Amino acid sequence: MTVKPPFTDLEINTQDSGFYEGYSLPIALVSKIGMVLLVLWALVFPAGAGAILAEVNGTLLNSFNTFYILSVGAFAFFLFLVAIIPATGKRVLGMSGQKPEFSNFSWFSMMFGAGLGVGLMTFATAEPLGLWGSNPSVVSREVAGNTPEALQSTFRYTFLHYGFHAWAIYVVTGLSLAYYAYTRGMPLTIRSALTPLIGRFANGAFGHLIDVLGVVATILGVSVTIGFGVSQLVDGVFSITGAEWMMDTTGDTPVATKTGLIAALVVIMGMSIISAVSGVGRGVKYLSNLNLVLSLILLMTFVIFGSFFFAMTTYATALIDYLLHFVNLSFEAYAPLAQDAFATAAPASVQALPAEELAAVYAGATNQWGSYAGFTAGLEGAAAALPAADLDAAYAAGEQGRLFGWQAGWTTFYWAWWIAFSPFVGLFLARISRGRTVREFVLGAVFAPALVCFAWMTILGGTAIDLEISGAAEGAIIAASNSAKLFVTLEQMLSGAVLQALIIMCVVLIMTFLVTSADSGILVMNTIMSGGAEETGVKHRIIWGIILTLVIGTLLLAGGGGLSALQNAMIIGALPFTMIMVLMVLSLIKALFNDGRRERAGVRPAAAQPAE
Repeated sequence: MTVKPPFTDLEINTQDSGFYEGYSLPIALVSKIGMVLLVLWALVFPAGAGAILAEVNGTLLNSFNTFYILSVGAFAFFLFLVAIIPATGKRVLGMSGQKPEFSNFSWFSMMFGAGLGVGLMTFATAEPLGLWGSNPSVVSREVAGNTPEALQSTFRYTFLHYGFHAWAIYVVTGLSLAYYAYTRGMPLTIRSALTPLIGRFANGAFGHLIDVLGVVATILGVSVTIGFGVSQLVDGVFSITGAEWMMDTTGDTPVATKTGLIAALVVIMGMSIISAVSGVGRGVKYLSNLNLVLSLILLMTFVIFGSFFFAMTTYATALIDYLLHFVNLSFEAYAPLAQDAFATAAPASVQALPAEELAAVYAGATNQWGSYAGFTAGLEGAAAALPAADLDAAYAAGEQGRLFGWQAGWTTFYWAWWIAFSPFVGLFLARISRGRTVREFVLGAVFAPALVCFAWMTILGGTAIDLEISGAAEGAIIAASNSAKLFVTLEQMLSGAVLQALIIMCVVLIMTFLVTSADSGILVMNTIMSGGAEETGVKHRIIWGIILTLVIGTLLLAGGGGLSALQNAMIIGALPFTMIMVLMVLSLIKALFNDGRRERAGVRPAAAQPAE
């Protein structure tokens, strides 16, 4: 059979003059109008917007939780195979003999800062501590939460959420974009990654839709990251200054005020716009290098003053446990449990309860955040009078519902976050990885940062857990909000001027991570809307910086304020891009296979040929 050259005749029409010179008008207008409508909706109907987003999110999770889990598992195994196979692993993302643009240090710094910087600061202690009290082993009552016995499963799922799967999501997008851009000379934009499947359809409305979905996912993914980051930034500044207008301390756990969140957001986004205007080679590169240096200082502080031996022992055992359970973690998906199915599995005494009390038993037995003690304590009326054996059996009947709720609230949330972030991080990775081999790209962008994340989580999070196990923290770290857990852990380790200096450094580190995430996102959105141009107009970077600020601010205020509306919007926006990523994998398989055939047949890429 004749081997045809690949389709490379991708035409993304951009404006020749005017305000949108150099930009694709359909992509830019549809993206802007969509985001402006979202902002207006959240401003005019904040409570209604929050409720609707929560309802839609719940419906989608019930239907697509399994799809999210299986897709991400497939992404990881696909990349492992691509890197291992000699014919694909040795391919250069660029012209033959081309050298990488950035040094390994700068490449890793930019990749690390853009990919997980803010998440690592917010969840360095919050993730392990949260999973210590709630993970599938705890939910199914194999071990008790917040005990030494729960430590192994704690870090198994910590490594899952911040390990090979997370970075595989980024690299699937990044590798796809880099492959077509640097080996076929195609635009550095999302639709290029689907040309082996859709061919000339990429030149029309379908191609515009793909790029718009990439822009929307980027905006929502960056928004959640910035939302978590500004909340932690407010906590840090409050620890330093004690400014009461920034924190509401009337409740059991202090939380950032709306004023504090918006003030921090405006400062961060203002700095991000300035950095984005300066471009990748200056602002982003220098801030990323600073991020990595400050991160190493913080890590060494925990090595010296924290529970380093406990952390390293945990690291070794957790890594082995994670690898042993890797296949199961990749593909084990839980389905929701309907009340009828629960009632059928429950004892007859539970089935005989009045409808209202049966619903209460069902809600308690399927509550992934509760405990058996909380379940029994929350029952009233005839349900509370049931025999202990029947209550135990009812709680056991709700296990599937608890596991589904846990997975949807933890793992699926993370996969949606990384997927929503992947157009931004993937395109950014592609942009800074020209000249590297496929194997180098996978090893450098999946394995290396994952191992660093493991060390970060076990050293910082392990120290926090050790302080709780030993009784030194007396529950203070567990009781703190997620955004404050890092600072409370530092307070348990240090005091005086050293503590203040470390908190100030953490605040600076959070700020630089936030700025690099936001400015990289702004640059990537402009690259997509300009049809893959690496240099875009300054005024559009400023405009998209302002739009991003408005999106984050209004969603933070929606539903009474907080991160829930942001998280719900992100999971909803991530679903269509997950489907695009699945198609990216299929496209890249086809492209790699057919490019191998072309090389053996001596066929070179040529424009204006049918997709192959």
